[in-house]
Amino acid sequence: MSSDWTCAEHGKVQPCYVGPAEVLPKVTASARVPVWSPQLLINGWTVGGVGWCGDERSGATAAVVACSGPSPLGGPADLLLVSEEPGIGLGAALAGIPGPDPGAVFDGAPDAKVLAAGHPTPLWRAPSADDRVAFVGEAHGVWLWAVLWPPAAELVLLEHVELHDLRHDQLSLASGAPSPRLR
Repeated sequence: MSSDWTCAEHGKVQPCYVGPAEVLPKVTASARVPVWSPQLLINGWTVGGVGWCGDERSGATAAVVACSGPSPLGGPADLLLVSEEPGIGLGAALAGIPGPDPGAVFDGAPDAKVLAAGHPTPLWRAPSADDRVAFVGEAHGVWLWAVLWPPAAELVLLEHVELHDLRHDQLSLASGAPSPRLR
């Protein structure tokens, strides 16, 4: 028995769900991948929801945490932090590109760096739709995506961004309005 459904273009697709920040404990309890959140939210930023792919039998094979706040250049900004097993496609879908994975983007020096669970983690610019910017790397053996709206919000990654895996310790995170980016 499986909760997967078959897509003519992508093959087997796992069910995906979206919920408010209050469901984070349920997601972290069943996640097979890290559930990343900034260790300290940037001043004025809040968590606006969570998404995950998988089912109760297999556990979450992909997870996304949505954060929103002021852009360094003014105006609102959104950041989605995605962790997924290869081939799932959640990060690519949120970046606005076809296919399940980022493709060959790992040439040359990284475009950004974060600290993921205490480990320096390089991120490379990935293809994305014109209204956003995406970065991808690897952390804990799975993809780590950072997708930001608008594209100028990429400056958020210039700050010292330290990511924490919420599966290990729940942080006290400010909850905000539901993110429209998770629909």
